[in-house]
Amino acid sequence: MNQPLAYIHPEAKIARNVVIEPFVTISKNVVIDEGTWIGPNVTIMEGARIGKNVKIFPGAVVSAVPQDLKFGGEDTTLEIGDNTVIRECVTLNRGTHATNSTKIGKDCLIMAYTHVAHDCVIGDNCILVNAVQLAGHVTIEDWAIIGGAAAVHQFVKIGAHTMVSGGSLVRKDVPPFTKAGREPLSYAGINSVGLRRRGFANDKIAEIQEVYRYIFLKGLNNSKALDLLELEMPPSKERDEIINFFRNSDRGVMKGYTAR
Repeated sequence: MNQPLAYIHPEAKIARNVVIEPFVTISKNVVIDEGTWIGPNVTIMEGARIGKNVKIFPGAVVSAVPQDLKFGGEDTTLEIGDNTVIRECVTLNRGTHATNSTKIGKDCLIMAYTHVAHDCVIGDNCILVNAVQLAGHVTIEDWAIIGGAAAVHQFVKIGAHTMVSGGSLVRKDVPPFTKAGREPLSYAGINSVGLRRRGFANDKIAEIQEVYRYIFLKGLNNSKALDLLELEMPPSKERDEIINFFRNSDRGVMKGYTAR
C-alpha cells in the first residue's frame, strides 16, 4: 500500500492489500476495502466508501463535492460496491443533505468520462457506457445498460434489465425489461436478448411482452391499461413490478413509439 509518490491522509482507512499507484491523492474520511486497485492520478475525496476488489482507473475523481448550489458542506458519502470497475476520467459526486449519499452497486462497469451526480443510486450489475451523463437524484435499477453519451435528466428512474440507446436524451422514466431509443425517447420493445442472457425462460419473456402490449400497443391510456392488466393477467413478480413502476412514477414514463 505504501506508495511514496502518492498522498494518503493519515486518517484514511485503507485495507492492507489495497494497491495504490503513483500520484494518487486520498483525503481524510475515506474507507477503502481489501483487494482494491487505485490507478495513477486518481483523486479520492472526503466521504468515499469503496468496497472490495474495486478497480479505479487513471484520472478518475471519486466523491467530489456536489455541483449543487444548495450544497452547504454537509457530511455526506459516495459508496462504491464490491467488484465495480471505474474507468478513466470518471467523475463521481457525493450526496447532499437530501439523501446523504450517492450509491453505486456491486459488479458495475462505469466506462470512461461518465459523470454520476449527487444523490444518484445505481443498482448492481449495471453498465454505463462511455460519456454517460447522470444529473442529480437519478435512480438506475439492477442490470440496466445505458448506451454511450446518453444524458439522463434529474430525478429520472430507469428500471431493471433495461437497454437505453446510445446518445439518448432521457427525460422520462424508463420502465423495467424494455429497450428505449429514438427521439423523443420511446419504447422500442422488450430487452429480450438481455433477459435470455440472464436466464429468463421463454414463457416469462412472452409474459413480459404481453404486459407491454397492453400498455403500449392497444391504444389505451396508462391507467386503463394497468387496470386491465390486473383484471386479465394473473399476478406475477414481473407483471407487478411493471405495474408498480408506472403507478409510482413521478416524472411520467416514456411513451410508446408513434411513426411520423
